[in-house]
Amino acid sequence: MKCINCGTDNKLKDRTANQGRCIKCNHPFAFEPTSMSSVKITDPFFAKAIADISANNTLFFTPKQLLYFLDNRLRAKSFSGFVWLVPFLIVSFFTAIPTSFTVPFILSFILFIIFLQSSKSRKLNNKARQANAKALQILGGIILTGGILFSISVNSFPLFFIFVSMGMLSIYLGTRQLGRIGLVTQEFLFTESQVKDWLSRWQQINGSILKILPSPKQENTPATVNPDVTAYSFDRLVVCDSATIAQLLIANNFHFENNCAILSITGYPQSIFDTTMQMLRRNPDLKVYAVHDCNPRGISLVHRLKTNASWFLNSEIAIIDIGLTPSQIIATKRGMFIQCSPDSAQEAKELPQEVRQSLSAEELAWLESGKFVELESFSPQRLIKVLQKGIAGSRNLESDDSNLLLVGDTGNDMYVVQSFG
Repeated sequence: MKCINCGTDNKLKDRTANQGRCIKCNHPFAFEPTSMSSVKITDPFFAKAIADISANNTLFFTPKQLLYFLDNRLRAKSFSGFVWLVPFLIVSFFTAIPTSFTVPFILSFILFIIFLQSSKSRKLNNKARQANAKALQILGGIILTGGILFSISVNSFPLFFIFVSMGMLSIYLGTRQLGRIGLVTQEFLFTESQVKDWLSRWQQINGSILKILPSPKQENTPATVNPDVTAYSFDRLVVCDSATIAQLLIANNFHFENNCAILSITGYPQSIFDTTMQMLRRNPDLKVYAVHDCNPRGISLVHRLKTNASWFLNSEIAIIDIGLTPSQIIATKRGMFIQCSPDSAQEAKELPQEVRQSLSAEELAWLESGKFVELESFSPQRLIKVLQKGIAGSRNLESDDSNLLLVGDTGNDMYVVQSFG
Protein backbone atom coordinates (compact mmCIF):
# COMPACT_ATOMS: atom_id res chain seq x y z
CA MET A 1 0.00 0.00 0.00
CA LYS A 2 1.38 3.37 -1.02
CA CYS A 3 1.86 6.11 1.55
CA ILE A 4 -0.27 9.16 0.68
CA ASN A 5 2.39 11.40 2.24
CA CYS A 6 5.49 10.37 0.29
CA GLY A 7 4.26 7.78 -2.24
CA THR A 8 6.44 4.96 -0.94
CA ASP A 9 5.00 1.49 -1.51
CA ASN A 10 4.90 -0.38 1.81
CA LYS A 11 4.44 -4.15 1.88
CA LEU A 12 2.49 -5.80 4.70
CA LYS A 13 5.65 -6.93 6.49
CA ASP A 14 7.02 -3.36 6.28
CA ARG A 15 3.84 -1.87 7.74
CA THR A 16 3.72 -4.49 10.46
CA ALA A 17 7.38 -4.07 11.42
CA ASN A 18 6.98 -0.28 11.61
CA GLN A 19 3.78 -0.31 13.74
CA GLY A 20 1.51 0.70 10.83
CA ARG A 21 3.70 3.55 9.63
CA CYS A 22 5.48 4.29 6.36
CA ILE A 23 9.01 2.87 6.29
CA LYS A 24 10.34 6.03 4.63
CA CYS A 25 8.52 9.05 6.16
CA ASN A 26 7.00 7.37 9.24
CA HIS A 27 3.53 8.70 8.37
CA PRO A 28 0.79 6.53 9.98
CA PHE A 29 -1.58 4.55 7.79
CA ALA A 30 -5.26 5.15 8.54
CA PHE A 31 -6.33 1.73 7.24
CA GLU A 32 -4.95 -1.77 7.24
CA PRO A 33 -6.94 -3.67 4.58
CA THR A 34 -5.71 -7.11 5.69
CA SER A 35 -7.40 -6.66 9.07
CA MET A 36 -10.74 -5.53 7.62
CA SER A 37 -13.44 -8.17 7.21
CA SER A 38 -16.36 -7.09 5.02
CA VAL A 39 -14.64 -4.51 2.79
CA LYS A 40 -11.01 -3.59 2.13
CA ILE A 41 -10.11 0.10 2.35
CA THR A 42 -6.67 1.52 1.62
CA ASP A 43 -5.37 5.03 2.27
CA PRO A 44 -4.91 5.88 -1.45
CA PHE A 45 -8.43 4.58 -2.19
CA PHE A 46 -9.99 6.72 0.55
CA ALA A 47 -7.98 9.81 -0.41
CA LYS A 48 -9.06 9.48 -4.06
CA ALA A 49 -12.70 9.00 -3.03
CA ILE A 50 -12.61 12.26 -1.03
CA ALA A 51 -10.95 14.09 -3.93
CA ASP A 52 -13.43 12.72 -6.48
CA ILE A 53 -16.64 13.35 -4.52
CA SER A 54 -15.51 16.92 -3.78
CA ALA A 55 -14.40 17.50 -7.39
CA ASN A 56 -10.82 18.04 -6.24
CA ASN A 57 -11.83 19.94 -3.10
CA THR A 58 -14.08 22.43 -4.90
CA LEU A 59 -17.47 21.15 -3.67
CA PHE A 60 -18.90 20.45 -0.22
CA PHE A 61 -20.48 17.05 0.42
CA THR A 62 -22.35 15.29 3.22
CA PRO A 63 -21.20 12.20 5.16
CA LYS A 64 -24.07 10.22 3.67
CA GLN A 65 -23.05 11.20 0.15
CA LEU A 66 -19.63 9.77 0.98
CA LEU A 67 -21.32 6.56 2.18
CA TYR A 68 -23.08 6.16 -1.18
CA PHE A 69 -19.92 7.11 -3.08
CA LEU A 70 -17.70 4.59 -1.28
CA ASP A 71 -20.36 1.90 -1.60
CA ASN A 72 -20.54 2.42 -5.36
CA ARG A 73 -16.76 2.33 -5.75
CA LEU A 74 -16.37 -0.87 -3.75
CA ARG A 75 -19.44 -2.46 -5.35
CA ALA A 76 -17.89 -1.93 -8.80
CA LYS A 77 -15.36 -4.68 -8.04
CA SER A 78 -18.09 -7.23 -7.42
CA PHE A 79 -18.61 -10.67 -8.95
CA SER A 80 -19.28 -11.11 -12.68
CA GLY A 81 -20.45 -14.44 -14.10
CA PHE A 82 -18.57 -14.14 -17.41
CA VAL A 83 -15.34 -15.40 -15.80
CA TRP A 84 -16.94 -18.81 -15.22
CA LEU A 85 -18.20 -19.43 -18.75
CA VAL A 86 -14.87 -20.32 -20.41
CA PRO A 87 -13.86 -22.87 -17.69
CA PHE A 88 -17.39 -24.29 -17.93
CA LEU A 89 -17.05 -24.78 -21.70
CA ILE A 90 -13.64 -26.43 -21.35
CA VAL A 91 -14.77 -28.83 -18.61
CA SER A 92 -18.01 -29.59 -20.47
CA PHE A 93 -16.18 -30.37 -23.71
CA PHE A 94 -13.80 -32.90 -22.21
CA THR A 95 -16.22 -34.54 -19.76
CA ALA A 96 -19.01 -34.92 -22.31
CA ILE A 97 -16.82 -37.17 -24.50
CA PRO A 98 -17.81 -39.76 -25.48
CA THR A 99 -21.26 -40.29 -23.98
CA SER A 100 -21.48 -38.83 -20.47
CA PHE A 101 -23.20 -35.49 -19.92
CA THR A 102 -23.57 -35.80 -16.15
CA VAL A 103 -20.75 -33.42 -15.14
CA PRO A 104 -21.70 -30.64 -17.62
CA PHE A 105 -25.32 -30.95 -16.55
CA ILE A 106 -24.45 -30.57 -12.86
CA LEU A 107 -22.10 -27.65 -13.60
CA SER A 108 -24.67 -25.90 -15.78
CA PHE A 109 -27.30 -26.26 -13.04
CA ILE A 110 -24.89 -24.79 -10.44
CA LEU A 111 -23.99 -21.87 -12.73
CA PHE A 112 -27.67 -21.33 -13.51
CA ILE A 113 -28.39 -20.84 -9.79
CA ILE A 114 -25.31 -18.62 -9.26
CA PHE A 115 -26.03 -16.36 -12.26
CA LEU A 116 -29.72 -16.06 -11.44
CA GLN A 117 -29.10 -15.13 -7.80
CA SER A 118 -26.28 -12.73 -8.73
CA SER A 119 -28.42 -11.00 -11.37
CA LYS A 120 -30.81 -9.86 -8.64
CA SER A 121 -28.41 -9.57 -5.70
CA ARG A 122 -28.81 -6.46 -3.54
CA LYS A 123 -25.08 -6.55 -2.79
CA LEU A 124 -24.00 -6.01 -6.41
CA ASN A 125 -24.21 -2.88 -8.52
CA ASN A 126 -26.28 -2.61 -11.69
CA LYS A 127 -23.30 -3.26 -13.96
CA ALA A 128 -22.46 -6.53 -12.18
CA ARG A 129 -26.11 -7.61 -12.13
CA GLN A 130 -26.37 -6.87 -15.84
CA ALA A 131 -23.23 -8.93 -16.53
CA ASN A 132 -24.68 -11.89 -14.64
CA ALA A 133 -28.02 -11.60 -16.45
CA LYS A 134 -26.18 -11.69 -19.80
CA ALA A 135 -24.12 -14.64 -18.57
CA LEU A 136 -27.42 -16.37 -17.75
CA GLN A 137 -28.58 -15.80 -21.34
CA ILE A 138 -25.31 -17.15 -22.77
CA LEU A 139 -25.46 -20.16 -20.47
CA GLY A 140 -28.97 -20.85 -21.75
CA GLY A 141 -27.71 -20.78 -25.33
CA ILE A 142 -24.88 -23.19 -24.46
CA ILE A 143 -27.25 -25.59 -22.68
CA LEU A 144 -29.73 -25.41 -25.54
CA THR A 145 -27.15 -26.05 -28.28
CA GLY A 146 -25.04 -28.63 -26.45
CA GLY A 147 -28.03 -30.41 -24.94
CA ILE A 148 -29.84 -30.79 -28.26
CA LEU A 149 -26.73 -32.18 -29.97
CA PHE A 150 -26.07 -34.62 -27.13
CA SER A 151 -29.70 -35.81 -26.83
CA ILE A 152 -29.83 -36.43 -30.59
CA SER A 153 -26.55 -38.38 -30.48
CA VAL A 154 -27.92 -40.73 -27.82
CA ASN A 155 -31.43 -40.69 -29.33
CA SER A 156 -33.13 -39.66 -26.05
CA PHE A 157 -36.30 -37.57 -26.13
CA PRO A 158 -36.44 -37.10 -22.29
CA LEU A 159 -32.93 -35.58 -22.36
CA PHE A 160 -33.94 -33.43 -25.34
CA PHE A 161 -36.94 -32.11 -23.39
CA ILE A 162 -34.87 -31.44 -20.23
CA PHE A 163 -32.09 -29.55 -22.02
CA VAL A 164 -34.45 -27.50 -24.20
CA SER A 165 -36.56 -26.57 -21.17
CA MET A 166 -33.56 -25.62 -19.06
CA GLY A 167 -31.89 -23.68 -21.87
CA MET A 168 -35.05 -21.72 -22.74
CA LEU A 169 -35.71 -21.01 -19.06
CA SER A 170 -32.17 -19.68 -18.62
CA ILE A 171 -32.50 -17.40 -21.66
CA TYR A 172 -35.95 -16.20 -20.54
CA LEU A 173 -34.87 -15.43 -16.96
CA GLY A 174 -31.71 -13.68 -18.16
CA THR A 175 -33.74 -11.51 -20.54
CA ARG A 176 -36.30 -10.73 -17.84
CA GLN A 177 -33.60 -9.77 -15.35
CA LEU A 178 -31.98 -7.42 -17.88
CA GLY A 179 -35.28 -5.55 -18.14
CA ARG A 180 -35.54 -5.21 -14.36
CA ILE A 181 -31.93 -4.33 -13.49
CA GLY A 182 -32.60 -0.62 -12.92
CA LEU A 183 -35.46 -1.33 -10.48
CA VAL A 184 -33.71 -3.86 -8.24
CA THR A 185 -33.40 -2.69 -4.65
CA GLN A 186 -29.97 -2.53 -3.01
CA GLU A 187 -28.40 -2.79 0.41
CA PHE A 188 -25.27 -1.04 1.65
CA LEU A 189 -22.08 -3.08 1.86
CA PHE A 190 -21.34 -1.32 5.16
CA THR A 191 -23.06 0.97 7.65
CA GLU A 192 -23.10 4.71 8.31
CA SER A 193 -21.41 4.09 11.66
CA GLN A 194 -18.52 2.36 9.88
CA VAL A 195 -18.06 5.36 7.58
CA LYS A 196 -18.18 7.62 10.64
CA ASP A 197 -15.41 5.57 12.24
CA TRP A 198 -13.35 5.68 9.03
CA LEU A 199 -13.76 9.46 8.83
CA SER A 200 -12.76 9.87 12.47
CA ARG A 201 -9.66 7.72 11.98
CA TRP A 202 -8.74 9.50 8.75
CA GLN A 203 -9.07 13.01 10.20
CA GLN A 204 -7.21 12.02 13.35
CA ILE A 205 -4.19 11.10 11.22
CA ASN A 206 -4.46 13.34 8.17
CA GLY A 207 -6.28 16.41 9.50
CA SER A 208 -9.78 17.76 8.91
CA ILE A 209 -11.59 17.21 5.64
CA LEU A 210 -12.44 20.76 4.69
CA LYS A 211 -15.32 20.01 2.34
CA ILE A 212 -17.38 17.64 4.49
CA LEU A 213 -20.48 19.24 5.98
CA PRO A 214 -21.66 18.90 9.59
CA SER A 215 -25.32 18.45 10.50
CA PRO A 216 -27.36 21.61 9.74
CA LYS A 217 -27.55 23.95 12.73
CA GLN A 218 -30.84 25.23 14.07
CA GLU A 219 -30.43 29.01 14.38
CA ASN A 220 -33.65 30.50 15.72
CA THR A 221 -32.29 34.01 16.27
CA PRO A 222 -33.27 36.16 13.26
CA ALA A 223 -30.31 37.57 11.36
CA THR A 224 -30.04 41.30 10.74
CA VAL A 225 -30.56 42.00 7.04
CA ASN A 226 -29.83 45.32 5.37
CA PRO A 227 -33.15 47.07 4.47
CA ASP A 228 -31.74 47.88 1.03
CA VAL A 229 -31.40 44.16 0.39
CA THR A 230 -34.90 43.25 1.59
CA ALA A 231 -36.37 45.78 -0.84
CA TYR A 232 -35.54 43.34 -3.62
CA SER A 233 -36.87 39.89 -4.38
CA PHE A 234 -35.88 36.74 -6.22
CA ASP A 235 -37.15 35.34 -9.51
CA ARG A 236 -36.62 31.75 -8.36
CA LEU A 237 -36.91 29.74 -5.17
CA VAL A 238 -35.58 26.23 -4.60
CA VAL A 239 -37.39 24.37 -1.81
CA CYS A 240 -35.81 21.19 -0.45
CA ASP A 241 -37.55 18.56 1.64
CA SER A 242 -34.61 18.46 4.06
CA ALA A 243 -32.29 20.96 5.72
CA THR A 244 -29.35 18.74 4.71
CA ILE A 245 -29.87 19.27 0.97
CA ALA A 246 -30.60 22.98 1.46
CA GLN A 247 -27.35 23.35 3.42
CA LEU A 248 -25.45 21.46 0.71
CA LEU A 249 -26.71 23.76 -2.05
CA ILE A 250 -26.05 26.92 -0.04
CA ALA A 251 -22.55 25.78 0.95
CA ASN A 252 -21.75 25.22 -2.74
CA ASN A 253 -23.02 28.73 -3.65
CA PHE A 254 -25.85 27.40 -5.79
CA HIS A 255 -27.97 30.43 -4.83
CA PHE A 256 -25.33 32.90 -6.04
CA GLU A 257 -24.54 31.12 -9.29
CA ASN A 258 -28.21 30.59 -10.20
CA ASN A 259 -29.72 33.79 -8.75
CA CYS A 260 -32.22 32.04 -6.52
CA ALA A 261 -33.24 31.67 -2.90
CA ILE A 262 -32.86 28.29 -1.19
CA LEU A 263 -35.03 27.13 1.70
CA SER A 264 -36.11 23.83 3.18
CA ILE A 265 -39.70 22.88 3.94
CA THR A 266 -38.55 22.58 7.57
CA GLY A 267 -37.67 26.30 7.65
CA TYR A 268 -33.90 26.14 7.11
CA PRO A 269 -32.04 28.47 7.36
CA GLN A 270 -34.13 29.65 10.31
CA SER A 271 -32.26 32.91 10.82
CA ILE A 272 -33.35 34.37 7.46
CA PHE A 273 -36.41 32.26 6.67
CA ASP A 274 -39.13 34.84 7.47
CA THR A 275 -37.24 37.66 5.78
CA THR A 276 -36.66 35.59 2.65
CA MET A 277 -40.35 34.62 2.43
CA GLN A 278 -41.37 38.30 2.69
CA MET A 279 -39.03 39.12 -0.19
CA LEU A 280 -40.32 36.24 -2.30
CA ARG A 281 -43.98 37.19 -1.94
CA ARG A 282 -43.26 40.55 -3.56
CA ASN A 283 -42.63 38.86 -6.91
CA PRO A 284 -45.83 37.76 -8.74
CA ASP A 285 -43.67 36.07 -11.41
CA LEU A 286 -41.83 33.89 -8.91
CA LYS A 287 -41.05 30.31 -9.95
CA VAL A 288 -40.71 27.69 -7.25
CA TYR A 289 -38.61 24.57 -7.77
CA ALA A 290 -39.21 21.57 -5.50
CA VAL A 291 -36.39 19.06 -5.01
CA HIS A 292 -36.84 16.07 -2.77
CA ASP A 293 -36.17 12.42 -2.02
CA CYS A 294 -38.33 9.90 -3.81
CA ASN A 295 -40.26 8.70 -0.77
CA PRO A 296 -43.74 9.48 0.57
CA ARG A 297 -42.55 12.54 2.49
CA GLY A 298 -40.66 13.90 -0.51
CA ILE A 299 -43.50 13.23 -2.94
CA SER A 300 -45.78 15.29 -0.65
CA LEU A 301 -43.53 18.36 -0.83
CA VAL A 302 -45.37 20.11 -3.67
CA HIS A 303 -48.73 19.43 -2.00
CA ARG A 304 -47.46 21.06 1.20
CA LEU A 305 -46.23 24.09 -0.72
CA LYS A 306 -49.64 24.53 -2.37
CA THR A 307 -51.81 23.98 0.70
CA ASN A 308 -49.82 25.55 3.57
CA ALA A 309 -50.55 29.17 4.46
CA SER A 310 -46.91 29.64 5.46
CA TRP A 311 -45.95 28.91 1.87
CA PHE A 312 -48.11 29.44 -1.22
CA LEU A 313 -51.73 28.68 -0.34
CA ASN A 314 -54.14 30.30 -2.88
CA SER A 315 -51.18 31.57 -4.89
CA GLU A 316 -50.97 31.58 -8.69
CA ILE A 317 -47.23 31.02 -8.85
CA ALA A 318 -45.85 28.15 -10.92
CA ILE A 319 -44.38 25.23 -8.98
CA ILE A 320 -41.94 22.99 -10.85
CA ASP A 321 -41.25 19.56 -9.38
CA ILE A 322 -37.62 18.83 -10.30
CA GLY A 323 -37.76 15.41 -8.61
CA LEU A 324 -37.09 12.82 -7.56
CA THR A 325 -40.33 11.16 -8.66
CA PRO A 326 -41.11 7.45 -9.18
CA SER A 327 -41.77 8.07 -12.89
CA GLN A 328 -38.26 9.49 -13.31
CA ILE A 329 -36.73 6.43 -11.66
CA ILE A 330 -38.88 3.97 -13.61
CA ALA A 331 -38.06 5.69 -16.92
CA THR A 332 -34.32 6.16 -16.36
CA LYS A 333 -31.86 4.02 -18.30
CA ARG A 334 -29.27 4.29 -15.53
CA GLY A 335 -29.89 2.41 -12.33
CA MET A 336 -30.26 4.40 -9.13
CA PHE A 337 -29.62 3.20 -5.59
CA ILE A 338 -33.12 1.98 -4.77
CA GLN A 339 -33.81 0.93 -1.19
CA CYS A 340 -36.86 -0.66 0.40
CA SER A 341 -38.43 -0.51 3.86
CA PRO A 342 -41.78 -1.48 5.46
CA ASP A 343 -42.07 2.00 7.02
CA SER A 344 -41.89 3.65 3.61
CA ALA A 345 -44.56 1.26 2.29
CA GLN A 346 -46.88 2.16 5.16
CA GLU A 347 -46.31 5.91 4.70
CA ALA A 348 -47.11 5.56 1.00
CA LYS A 349 -50.48 4.00 1.79
CA GLU A 350 -51.27 6.98 4.03
CA LEU A 351 -50.55 9.68 1.43
CA PRO A 352 -53.22 12.42 1.13
CA GLN A 353 -55.79 11.79 -1.56
CA GLU A 354 -54.68 14.88 -3.51
CA VAL A 355 -51.14 13.51 -3.72
CA ARG A 356 -52.34 10.05 -4.75
CA GLN A 357 -54.42 11.54 -7.56
CA SER A 358 -51.34 13.26 -9.00
CA LEU A 359 -49.53 9.91 -9.32
CA SER A 360 -50.01 7.15 -11.86
CA ALA A 361 -51.00 3.63 -10.82
CA GLU A 362 -47.45 2.48 -11.58
CA GLU A 363 -45.97 5.21 -9.37
CA LEU A 364 -48.31 4.38 -6.50
CA ALA A 365 -47.47 0.69 -6.77
CA TRP A 366 -43.76 1.55 -6.72
CA LEU A 367 -44.13 3.65 -3.56
CA GLU A 368 -46.46 1.21 -1.82
CA SER A 369 -43.92 -1.58 -2.35
CA GLY A 370 -41.71 0.34 0.08
CA LYS A 371 -39.12 1.51 -2.45
CA PHE A 372 -37.38 4.86 -2.09
CA VAL A 373 -34.35 6.78 -3.40
CA GLU A 374 -32.49 9.53 -1.54
CA LEU A 375 -31.02 12.66 -3.12
CA GLU A 376 -27.83 12.05 -1.16
CA SER A 377 -27.22 8.99 -3.34
CA PHE A 378 -26.09 11.49 -6.00
CA SER A 379 -22.72 13.23 -5.84
CA PRO A 380 -22.75 17.01 -5.26
CA GLN A 381 -21.57 17.64 -8.81
CA ARG A 382 -24.31 15.55 -10.41
CA LEU A 383 -27.03 16.92 -8.13
CA ILE A 384 -26.07 20.51 -8.96
CA LYS A 385 -26.03 19.77 -12.69
CA VAL A 386 -29.49 18.17 -12.54
CA LEU A 387 -30.93 21.20 -10.72
CA GLN A 388 -29.31 23.63 -13.15
CA LYS A 389 -30.71 21.67 -16.08
CA GLY A 390 -34.17 21.63 -14.50
CA ILE A 391 -34.14 25.39 -13.95
CA ALA A 392 -32.79 26.11 -17.43
CA GLY A 393 -35.44 23.89 -19.02
CA SER A 394 -38.29 25.72 -17.27
CA ARG A 395 -37.56 29.24 -18.46
CA ASN A 396 -40.37 28.93 -20.98
CA LEU A 397 -43.08 26.81 -19.36
CA GLU A 398 -45.13 26.63 -22.54
CA SER A 399 -42.26 25.44 -24.74
CA ASP A 400 -42.44 21.92 -26.18
CA ASP A 401 -38.72 21.56 -25.43
CA SER A 402 -39.00 22.37 -21.73
CA ASN A 403 -39.11 18.68 -20.61
CA LEU A 404 -42.03 19.57 -18.32
CA LEU A 405 -45.37 17.87 -17.78
CA LEU A 406 -48.28 20.06 -16.63
CA VAL A 407 -50.24 18.67 -13.69
CA GLY A 408 -53.14 20.42 -11.95
CA ASP A 409 -55.66 23.15 -12.68
CA THR A 410 -55.03 26.53 -14.22
CA GLY A 411 -54.30 29.18 -11.60
CA ASN A 412 -52.43 26.78 -9.37
CA ASP A 413 -50.27 24.96 -11.90
CA MET A 414 -47.68 22.35 -11.08
CA TYR A 415 -45.09 21.17 -13.55
CA VAL A 416 -43.10 17.95 -13.24
CA VAL A 417 -39.69 17.52 -14.87
CA GLN A 418 -39.92 14.29 -16.83
CA SER A 419 -36.31 13.15 -16.34
CA PHE A 420 -33.88 13.58 -13.46
CA GLY A 421 -30.73 14.60 -15.33
